[in-house]
Amino acid sequence: MRKESVSVRPSVAVVVLADAPLFELAIPCEVFGLDRRDLTERWYRFALVGAAPRASVGRWFTAEVRGLAALSRAETIIVPAVQTNMEPPSEVLDALREAHARGARIASICSGAFVLAAAGLLDGRRAATHWMHAVELAHRHPRVRVDRDVLYLQDGGIWTSAGSAAGIDLCLELVRQDFGSAVANQVARRMVVPPHRDGGQAQYVPDRSAGRQAIQGRDAALEEWVRGRLAQVTVAEMARFAGVSERTLVRRFHERTRTSPQRWLQRERLDAARALLEVTDAPVDSIARRVGLGTATNLRQHFARAYATTPSAYRSRFQQGDTEGTRRT
Repeated sequence: MRKESVSVRPSVAVVVLADAPLFELAIPCEVFGLDRRDLTERWYRFALVGAAPRASVGRWFTAEVRGLAALSRAETIIVPAVQTNMEPPSEVLDALREAHARGARIASICSGAFVLAAAGLLDGRRAATHWMHAVELAHRHPRVRVDRDVLYLQDGGIWTSAGSAAGIDLCLELVRQDFGSAVANQVARRMVVPPHRDGGQAQYVPDRSAGRQAIQGRDAALEEWVRGRLAQVTVAEMARFAGVSERTLVRRFHERTRTSPQRWLQRERLDAARALLEVTDAPVDSIARRVGLGTATNLRQHFARAYATTPSAYRSRFQQGDTEGTRRT
């Protein structure tokens, strides 16, 4: 059988910016930069690219950082995480715009989305970033449709991912797009990570606390009262406890939390369910009753809608206690 020609190896360039977090920079180096031609002879040609060439990176990874001209030849360009308050160099933004215009595949990891947004590449598109930066990205770039829940996504040839480890998910998906699942799965095995994670970023947010933070202070007593009665409390009872009409309660919640009392209450119930899944072995139907969601079926439906996973899968991933990899001997 004739061997594949190495002359058609796809190229990947990673943009190196000042003070880039090491882990996020290392992710594409690990996935694309290691020589994996034992898996396919067409494995990537890889380059680190910066505004000015600099020394080699790392003890085991010795790719030289090239100048921005190298972006003009890259088929895939990846921007790792950056400090969100940095001003990306104008020449980097211009190079990204030119690369997009010629059809290059462009991706960001974590807060690297701020660079793509500054270049205007995310205008009118859905984009992901770390949940801690989602509000800031939406505020600074209102034309970007920030999706706070997904691990990664693609819109119009632009790929973006959530924080840190979601960058691994995105990079493995790019390998899957280029070489198929078998090769991507082999790379994942070598990195000792799942080839694909179910669910979205929402399951990693501590408590979906935007609404919770917003009603602290004046309505703190209402908040605590509700949490003690999740199994049976209603919006009408919340209004009576607060001494206001339901209409006033709805207006107050919208002003302070940008959501309705019913949706806030639903989120509190799901947060409570997550906590019980993490720290107890209670059956799902028992948890559903305790948090006011009635039945296991109802809990599963709402859980899947909020977190894109099941209660059982969430418990398996997050429940505290010893596991095979950490158990003491």
